[in-house]
Amino acid sequence: MADRPKLFLLDAMALIYRAHFAFSKNPRVNSKGMNTGAVLGFTNTLLDVIKKESPTHLGVVYDPPGPTFRHEEFPEYKAQREATPEDISVAIPITKDVCRAFDIPILEVAGFEADDVVGTLAKKACREGFDVYMMTPDKDYGQLVEDHIWLYKPAYMGNAVDVMGPAEVCAKWDIENVDQVRDILGLMGDSSDNIPGIPGIGAKTAAKLIKEYGSVEELIKNTDQLKGKQKEKVEEFAEQGVLSKHLATIVQDVDIAFEADKLERSEPHAEQVKALFEELEFRTLARRVLGEELPNTRSSKADTSQLNLFAGGSTPDPRAEVLEPVAAPEAFNTLDNTEHRYHIMDTPQLQQELVDYLLKQDEVCFDTETDRLEALEAKLVGMSFAYVVGEAYYVPVPDDDKEAQAIVDIFKPFFEQDSITKIGQNLKYDVAVLKKYGVAVAGPYLDTMLAHYLIDPETRHNMDALAENLLHYKPVSITHLIGAKGKNQKSMREVPVHEVAEYAGEDADITLQLKEKLVPELDKYGMKALAEGLEFPLLGVLCDMEAEGVRVNTDTLKEISETLGEESEKAEKRIYELAGEEFNLASPKQLGPILFEKLKLDDKPKKTKTGQYATGEEILAKLAGEHEIADKILEWRELVKLKNTYVDALPELISPTDGRIHTTFNQTVAATGRLSSTNPNLQNIPIRTARGREIRKAFVPRSEEFTLMAADYSQIELRIMADFAEDEHMIEAFQNGRDIHATTAAKIFKVSLDEVTSEQRRRAKTANFGIIYGISAFGLSQRLNIPRGEASEIINAYFEEFSAVKAYMDRVVNQARDIQYVETIMGRRRYLRDINSRNQTVRGMAERNAINAPIQGSAADIIKRAMLDVHAWMKAEKLKSKMTLQVHDELVFDVHHSEVDLMKEHIPNLMSKALPLKQVPMVVEVGLGENWLEAH
Repeated sequence: MADRPKLFLLDAMALIYRAHFAFSKNPRVNSKGMNTGAVLGFTNTLLDVIKKESPTHLGVVYDPPGPTFRHEEFPEYKAQREATPEDISVAIPITKDVCRAFDIPILEVAGFEADDVVGTLAKKACREGFDVYMMTPDKDYGQLVEDHIWLYKPAYMGNAVDVMGPAEVCAKWDIENVDQVRDILGLMGDSSDNIPGIPGIGAKTAAKLIKEYGSVEELIKNTDQLKGKQKEKVEEFAEQGVLSKHLATIVQDVDIAFEADKLERSEPHAEQVKALFEELEFRTLARRVLGEELPNTRSSKADTSQLNLFAGGSTPDPRAEVLEPVAAPEAFNTLDNTEHRYHIMDTPQLQQELVDYLLKQDEVCFDTETDRLEALEAKLVGMSFAYVVGEAYYVPVPDDDKEAQAIVDIFKPFFEQDSITKIGQNLKYDVAVLKKYGVAVAGPYLDTMLAHYLIDPETRHNMDALAENLLHYKPVSITHLIGAKGKNQKSMREVPVHEVAEYAGEDADITLQLKEKLVPELDKYGMKALAEGLEFPLLGVLCDMEAEGVRVNTDTLKEISETLGEESEKAEKRIYELAGEEFNLASPKQLGPILFEKLKLDDKPKKTKTGQYATGEEILAKLAGEHEIADKILEWRELVKLKNTYVDALPELISPTDGRIHTTFNQTVAATGRLSSTNPNLQNIPIRTARGREIRKAFVPRSEEFTLMAADYSQIELRIMADFAEDEHMIEAFQNGRDIHATTAAKIFKVSLDEVTSEQRRRAKTANFGIIYGISAFGLSQRLNIPRGEASEIINAYFEEFSAVKAYMDRVVNQARDIQYVETIMGRRRYLRDINSRNQTVRGMAERNAINAPIQGSAADIIKRAMLDVHAWMKAEKLKSKMTLQVHDELVFDVHHSEVDLMKEHIPNLMSKALPLKQVPMVVEVGLGENWLEAH
C-alpha cells in the first residue's frame, strides 16, 4: 500500500502564545526595541516541523478577528482573559508574513475559531486518504483524534514531541472513546476559555462519572443515583453542564473546502525570507535557512521602509545580550552527548587525596545530595565537587551517622578554609545541611542562583532553567533518577551509586559553568559589589537564623484559636439575623443575592465576568459603616482567615527536634530585593488590626534565660524618599524629629502643626505612603473612603507643598523610559520593559514600579547590610543572644538577660549606620518583652 500523504495543520494562535511565554522570562529584543520572541519561537517551530516531519502538505490556521458563534451563545466565553499582550498583537501579522515568505497557506474563517477550521479540514483530509497531524498544545483537540488523525503536541522547554492517537488520548483522560473529551470538559469546565462546567467537579471526578454514565446527558438523567453535595450540584447546574459540553465541542462542518493542491509544500521565497529575517535580526535562522550571513543589523543603516513593523517601538532591553537563550529548546546538549569525567571517591585514601587538591584551589564548586528537601531534617547521601569544567568528583556518604560524620570530617578543613571561594547553586541549602554535621562552611560564597537573580530578578533561577537558557544544556532530572511521586518512587539511597555520581557530578559541573557565564555579567552590569558585599555573604547569616528558629507558645495559640472561633460564630449568627435567613457565608454566589437582591444594599451592584455579584473586600469596605451586615461580613472573614491561615497552622510547623519554628528565608523571590519567608510566611502575619497583632503574643523567647527584643526602622521608606528627592521640608522634619505625618498634614491642609486633627493626620499618612507607590486620586479615594475630587485635591496640595518629591518622581520615570530600569542605593536593578508600552494600564504599572522600586529596594539593601553588620558584631563578641527573625523593616532577637543593655546600645547604632543616607537620619526603635507583641 502506498504511503498516505502527510498533512500538518498548525494552530497559529496557540503556537504564538506558547512561543511568547517561552521567551517571556528571557525576552528577545532587537535593536529597534521590538520583542521578537513570539515570532522567533513560531518560526523555529515551523522550520522544525518541515525539517523533522517532512510533511507533503501544510497549512497554518488563525483565529479570525471578532467574536465567534460561541460568544453569541455564551457572552462570558473567554471573557476572563486579559487583553492580548501587546507583543503578541504585534507578532501576529508578522507570523503571517513568515508564512507568506515560506509560501505556506494561511487559513481562517470568520465566526469560527482555529479549532473548528482544523477539525473540519482534518476530517475532510482523512476521508481523502491523508495522514493528518494537528499541531497544537491545546488539549481540547483530543476529541478529533482517530485512525490517521493525530494530536501533535510540539516540543516545549526540553520536553519531547508528544504524538497522541486514540489510545494515548483515552489513556490521558481516562475515558473509553475520544468523543468523551467533550463530556469531561462539560463537567470540569475549562478555565482558559471561561467554560464554567459544573462546580465542584474536577478532572478525576469527571472521568469517574463519565466512565460510569458515558456522557453528560446520561449523568443528568441519573442524578437519583448520586448523593449529597454532588447530587445537588449536578441537578442545580445540569443546564450549565450541557452548555459547557456544547461550547467545548469542536465544529467539524465549517464552510471551508479541503483543497489539497493549495496546501502542497513548496519552496520558500528566498528574497522575502532574507528581507524579513534582516528586519527581525534573525541571523542564526538566516544561516540555517539561507546558508548566508546577514549584515549586523544592530548597527546597520540599511533602508527598512518596506517592512514598517516597529512603529512606536521602545528602547532596547539592556539585558538582551546576557539573557538571550543560546539555542532553541530542541537543541539542548545533555550528559549523553557531552564529554565529561565524573569520578567516584569512595575510599578514605581517595577522599583525602581529593581534599588535598581542593585545598590548593582558589575556588571550588560543591553540591550536597540529600534524602529530603528540608535542610534541617535532611541527611547526606553524598557530596560532589568541581573546579575544572567537564570534571567532577562524587563522594558517597553512608546512611550510618558515625560513618557519615567520619567522611564529612575529612572534608572539614576544606569547607572551613576561608581563603577558598565556595561556589554553589542555592548554596544556603548546602551550608545548612553541613551545619548539622558540625561544619561551618566559610566564605567567600558565590551563589549562581543569587547571581542570576541580581542580573534578572523576575525570571526563573533554578539550575535547570539556567542551564537550558544560558548553556543550551538539559541536566538529568531528579524524576529520571528516582521516579515520579507514588509507590514506585525510589529514595536517593536506592539509586545505584554510579547513577547518583553522574547526577551529582553534573550538578557541580554545570554550576561551575554557570558561574563562569554569570560572574562577568555581574561586573558588566555594575552589580559585583552588591553580590559580593551583600547578597552572597547574607546567605550565611540567613542560614544561621533559620537554624536558630523561634519558639511559639502553643497554649497561647490555643487560647487565641478558641477566642477567634467564638467571635466568628457570634459574627456569623448576627449576619444571619441581619439577612433574615441562613446561607453559605463562604459562597459569593449565595451571598450576592442576599446583599443586593434581598437587602438591596447597592442600587447598581458590580458583577463579576461570570455574572455573579462582586462581594470582595473592596466592595464590602465601601458599604461598611452604612450597613451593619457589611461590617460583620468583613469581621467574620478576618476572624476565619486568622484562625485557619495562621493560628491553627503554626503548631503544625513546630520542629520535634527543638520545639521551635524554623522559617525559610528566600533571597530570590521578590523582584524589589526584599526577603520573603515560607513555612511559615512570617512576612504576612497581620499587624494592621488588633486581632492580627494578637498572633505575635504566641512568639516567645527560647527559654527563661532570654527575653525578646525587636528593633524596627522607623518610617524607612519615607526617609529614603525624602533623601532621594532632596525635599527640604521633609528633610527638616526628619532631622528635627518631628511627626512626619502631622508635618505633612499641616502643609497640605494649611494649618499650624498644633492644629492638625487626627483625621487630617490619618489622611496625610495615607497620602505619604501612597505617594511612594504612585497612588492615583482614585486609589487614595478608595483608601480614605472620600470622593475622588477630594482625593485629587489632597494629591495636588501634596505635590504643591512637596514639589521636590514630584520632581523626583517625574525624573525617575523619564530616566526609566530611556534606559528601561531603575536602581537602588547599592545598584540593584529593577527592569521595566513595559515603561514605553502603548497600553496605558501596562505602562502605568511600570511607571509606579519605577517610582517605588528604588525606594523599597533601597530599604531592602539597608536592612540586609544591617543584618550582616549585626551578625558579624554578635559573632565577634561571642554573645549568647541570637538574631532569629527578619520581617519587613524589623529584626527580632532572643536576648540573654545578661546582654540586654549591650544589645539595646549596639543594635540600633549598627542598624542606623548600616547604609547612611545623605541628609536624613535613620531612626531605629527598640522594644523588649516576654513576647513579640510586647517587644514590638
